[in-house]
Amino acid sequence: MHTFELTAPCHFGLEAVLKKEIYDLGYEITKVEDGKVTFAGDAEAVCRGNLFLRTAERLLLKVGSFHAQTYDELFEGIRALPWEVYLPKDGKFWVTKASSIKSKLFSPSDIQRIVKKAVVEKMKEYYDIEWFKETGAEYPIRIFLMKDEVLVTIDTTGDSLHKRGYRTMGGLAPLSETLAASLIKLTPWHPDRILVDPFCGSGTFPIEAAMMAANIAPGMNRDFTAQVWENLIEKKTWYEAFEEARDLVDTSAEVDIQGYDIDEQVIRLARENAKRAGVEHMIHFQRRSVSDLRHPKKYGFVITNPPYGERMEDKENLPDLYRQIGEAYRGLDAWSMYIITGYEDAERYIGRHADKKRKIYNGMLKTDFYQFMGPKPPKRKK
Repeated sequence: MHTFELTAPCHFGLEAVLKKEIYDLGYEITKVEDGKVTFAGDAEAVCRGNLFLRTAERLLLKVGSFHAQTYDELFEGIRALPWEVYLPKDGKFWVTKASSIKSKLFSPSDIQRIVKKAVVEKMKEYYDIEWFKETGAEYPIRIFLMKDEVLVTIDTTGDSLHKRGYRTMGGLAPLSETLAASLIKLTPWHPDRILVDPFCGSGTFPIEAAMMAANIAPGMNRDFTAQVWENLIEKKTWYEAFEEARDLVDTSAEVDIQGYDIDEQVIRLARENAKRAGVEHMIHFQRRSVSDLRHPKKYGFVITNPPYGERMEDKENLPDLYRQIGEAYRGLDAWSMYIITGYEDAERYIGRHADKKRKIYNGMLKTDFYQFMGPKPPKRKK
């Protein structure tokens, strides 16, 4: 079976989380860079990567790479690649994205135009025809230039992997599903520990945690662009990957996962999202203020994305809100708390310095992931 070089983009700073996921799936990492992890895999890896990776944004199949400082070099470099291996005669192909960082070629529209023209020329030579109907499967091309090095890929995913299929609407400042999963994986939370999100919004943190606990593959309820690439991946391979995902699901897992919000309408939305994800019975959603956060048990986790003044009119309320967070946390016995926020005075009003702090980009927003670590529970006697 043909071995591909596959690149999985992710949130900046969370490459190690994705790297571990890929290792756990059984694939060999070939390179880790800012915002992406590359690994070797066959057609089965394309299917399983799209289905099982919780923290990747998409999965790209590498066609080739080369150096280019002029449009002539870009054209010749693209034309020299083995497009006939990947694109059938009736394939529909276009350059869906071109990005350039610190490179002499910087115009996305010009890069897209030159790349499309060069691919067409190569296909003309190989198939010995002048016109391509492009009525078959779609092969979206993505081009990345970094310091004049050109990476050429085909997108196997389609809609970003954060689109699990359960969230039709978000709250005012929704956290993406992939970022939520990454942040949970940065913590030592395990399904046998309590998890509470007191600002749950549309329910992303609780739902992602419940899906992990139930072993629900994040891509189970959606489609992928490469599902119709019959020239590269047999339908049987996709069927087997989906079958593997279905066999692993265990929604009988006993968990204590809770989501609170002060907006009843948002809580209803979170319940609907959890139902679509198949985990509504695993999460307790409730209209409740953070000031009412309390729990009788020890060693739980707060993992949350509180407001941080995205709108000017909300900023004046932030000191009091973060004081309430701090007071609620101090009332919990031996708990840990993990907060992603762009509010620079978070620690000041919570009333404690975080044990660790990590820079995270939430979309284009620069945020910090504050980690307040409680004591580890005693080891259970065997």
